[in-house]
Amino acid sequence: MTDNLALTSIQSPQLELRSPATPRGSDAAAPVNGKSFDSTLKAAIDHVEQAQLEADRQATMQASGAGNLHETAIALEKADISMRLMLKTRNKVVEAYQEIMRMSV
Repeated sequence: MTDNLALTSIQSPQLELRSPATPRGSDAAAPVNGKSFDSTLKAAIDHVEQAQLEADRQATMQASGAGNLHETAIALEKADISMRLMLKTRNKVVEAYQEIMRMSV
């Protein structure tokens, strides 16, 4: 079983806020640590997809009689936790967006 699917490899994005008076082209809006929010988000989504694929692979092996029950259970749990984390993050982003939209009205 690969250890690169561990949830500890997901790092939360560090956002840098700028005031509305700061021009869009200035360095204040530059990505933190050389990573933009969209690339960090894409990496997190890719991680969840890999966890899902690994769980599917383990379940298929288990169904054919070639898998290890413990590794299958661990892979399924990692995929489940990854998906729940992604959904909670999505819900928080949507809530923040809706709050911002309410403030601008």
